Amino acid sequence: MHISASSSLGGKALTWEGLILVALNALTYHQWKTASCQELQSKDEATLFPKIISSFISFDRELISDQSSCEQLCFLRFSAPKILAMASGWMISASAMVLMMLSSSFLIMIHSSDGANLKSEVNQPKYACADGGFDSRFQDFPFCNTSLVIRERVDDLVRRLTVSEKIELLVNEAAGVPRLGVPAYQWWQEALHGVADSPGVQFKAPIPAATSFPQVILTAASFNASLWEEIGKAVSTEGRAMYNSGLSGLTFWSPNINIFRDPRWGRGQETPGEDPLLTSRYAVSYVKGLQIGDYEGTNVTELSVTQAATNRTGPKRLKVSACCKHFTAYDMENSGGTDRRHFNAQVTLQDLEDTYNPPFKACVKDGGVSCIMCSYNRLNGVPTCADHNLLTKTIRQKWGLDGYIVSDCDAVAIIHDYFNYAPTPEDAVSEVLKAGLDLNCGTYISKHAQKAIDEGKLSEVNIDEALSKLVSVQMRLGLFDGNPKTQLFGRLGPEAVCTKENQHLALEAAREGIVLLKNEGEILPLSKESTHTLAVIGPHGNASDDMLGNYAGIPCNFITPLQGLQAYGTVFFEPGCIKVSCEDLPSLYAALDMVEKVDAIVLIVGLNEEQEKEAHDRKDLLLPGQQQTLVTTVAAKAAVENHPVILVIMCGGPVDISFAKDNVNISSILWIGYPGEAGGKALAQIMYGDYNPGGRLPLTWYPEEFVKVSMLNMHMRPNETSGYPGRTYRFYMGKTVYDFGHGRSFTNFLSSFVLAPGTIYSKKLIRQVTSFQTSPNSLGLIRHFTSELDAEDPSCENLNFDVTLNVTNTGNREGSHVLLLYAKPPTSVKGLPNKYLVAFDRIHLQAKKSKSVVFNIVPCRDLKLVQGEGKGVLYPGLYTLTVDEAEHSVILILDS
Repeated sequence: MHISASSSLGGKALTWEGLILVALNALTYHQWKTASCQELQSKDEATLFPKIISSFISFDRELISDQSSCEQLCFLRFSAPKILAMASGWMISASAMVLMMLSSSFLIMIHSSDGANLKSEVNQPKYACADGGFDSRFQDFPFCNTSLVIRERVDDLVRRLTVSEKIELLVNEAAGVPRLGVPAYQWWQEALHGVADSPGVQFKAPIPAATSFPQVILTAASFNASLWEEIGKAVSTEGRAMYNSGLSGLTFWSPNINIFRDPRWGRGQETPGEDPLLTSRYAVSYVKGLQIGDYEGTNVTELSVTQAATNRTGPKRLKVSACCKHFTAYDMENSGGTDRRHFNAQVTLQDLEDTYNPPFKACVKDGGVSCIMCSYNRLNGVPTCADHNLLTKTIRQKWGLDGYIVSDCDAVAIIHDYFNYAPTPEDAVSEVLKAGLDLNCGTYISKHAQKAIDEGKLSEVNIDEALSKLVSVQMRLGLFDGNPKTQLFGRLGPEAVCTKENQHLALEAAREGIVLLKNEGEILPLSKESTHTLAVIGPHGNASDDMLGNYAGIPCNFITPLQGLQAYGTVFFEPGCIKVSCEDLPSLYAALDMVEKVDAIVLIVGLNEEQEKEAHDRKDLLLPGQQQTLVTTVAAKAAVENHPVILVIMCGGPVDISFAKDNVNISSILWIGYPGEAGGKALAQIMYGDYNPGGRLPLTWYPEEFVKVSMLNMHMRPNETSGYPGRTYRFYMGKTVYDFGHGRSFTNFLSSFVLAPGTIYSKKLIRQVTSFQTSPNSLGLIRHFTSELDAEDPSCENLNFDVTLNVTNTGNREGSHVLLLYAKPPTSVKGLPNKYLVAFDRIHLQAKKSKSVVFNIVPCRDLKLVQGEGKGVLYPGLYTLTVDEAEHSVILILDS
């Protein structure tokens, strides 16, 4: 059936079948983005279809460059199923077949808003503002002019975009704008402990792998801030190298700095632990390493800019962009029939300000992070991603974020779809953008923003504000500066990934983090002269992938525990269990037979992602399945043979191993977290004494009875009436298996206070008394000066003091020692912590050597406590400072 179309196509006679094929072939232009596509589904095909075909065949530049024709192209996408239905009954003629062949190379022509320049998708740019390639004329746009300030460049780009183009840039899989030479961009990359598998990362030639550092919970156990920054630098270097090779973007949604509040949390392994100061210091160090970095002598100051007038703290230029997540009070996956997407976290202002928010505040104010991710949960009834007080008043105005705010993935959609906080999808989109959100991980904004504008719920100004922040970060990364090979980090390539230096850093991080929990009889380190054969038993004995933890990439290589120990002698291996879940013990008897033939036994057990991961919390605190039976049975047989037993625990969250702690048949216990690609080597070097462990637990290890406490209870402080025990070492009143900060060494250290004030006055004109001994008479003065001091009071700066410690390695072996300086607050005020960390450091000492360590204490920062209404204050009274076994008292006399 042939139909003449000459009357509507300017004299060009074609079959309708051919016209349909030409039109449908145009749909393969997948980058075409349109304005208000949703509106077009209701338009009349009979009216628009001939005009569309006419524009294709006649190459009518005015028509196809007109915004209305852009809408017509969008309409055709929606009309395709109907058109195909029309064509289904037609016979395809020979002329149609010819047209189909010709249409395979048909190019949709698009028109630049600044002239009549038409380009095809074949030449779509790889980099914005690049020389040659797509169109060298794009370099003349002001947004490509690197001599202009970023604000001017951003404004120029935003004003050139249509509303529909802007909307398509507010999602993580941002569309390109070919008419302006702007390529598509995937915002979602992960780099929690190395460049990781994520939508924007590809592991393939020429970079099939990246350095896999220990999971964060173990790295935090090193209490070494300089190590954390070095890891950040290494990861950012590998991330830049992958970007230069076309395998990654530059926006990495890491680190996770939520507080590890409950030991069952599946994602606790991703965090630095339970303490706000530790988590804050980690966040600042890792973010600085990621964003500023150091390459070939580049000085940090060369990448920074003074921005005093705008209250912004981050560097102007970014090596990569980091993102601190998940803001805020997010620390459960699923418990008691409630999952993270439905959870309403009921949090007091006191707990919010002294526990949940401090790491994010530090990340912004001290780390200069360029991104914050809001979380799935509601906070006291309000979705965090729609909370104007959190996103705008707190993060931006109070803390001074210079960057963008992104939702957790699909966190915008759940605001309407899951719990109907917003009555319609359009209301949800309006709520989040007006609250201060800039980027939607997901597609909800791209689907519903246009309709929200049409209904008057949202304005283009709201869109522009969000987009400007996104483009600003991209420009700080150099994404609008042309080919990356011509930029500051352009020389980084495949040779910068998996370097010997980075792999050694991964090994060092594992060694520094591993914690010696028990060492009765000083069985460890093993003697190289007398320990020639080992029996390695347990499901983690030859672990590889399980050593990485979650949010990992493809490691440069693996050194499993078995391989690491084989470097020191003969090793026999039996897993005991087939899987970590250890439902049964098929090789138990084979393992027992090995015990008779060796000099020592190493049991390697623990958890993996079957027990703890994203979207999955633990139900108990025990070793999985039959693991405990395996451990106790083998230990009993080893006792008969008079062989030492070393128990190694591989896990993120704590495990109740009271049975092993109290078992005389188990001499030593090591916690190795998820130690990364070099974990087996690190473990072996520690066991044989080539490295002296110095890690400390960054979280409390609770007994199994703690599972009676609901995960949904967000309160930190105990409640005597209800029997609620509180959470973390700062407030928990119950029994522990191991305390926060616990960790032993192969040597001994002695710490003492050398110089510290005994009394501090708040009056600006009264001197600071710096006597070492506390005066008993000064305690009576407190009764006359009982006003607390606002932690934001300018006079706080007059209260700063130094604490000088002397630390001696009294043993015969060199080693590292972690100094944890705690403060015990005045006991006269209820609801205060048992004690809290105010400073820490890691030092290395040779045998029999001493060292002085000075901590500068800023009382309104370090000794600050939070009142019930969330206000930070400095209370008067007696504070006891402790380090190891040493104590010193400081009296604060406040006259406000």
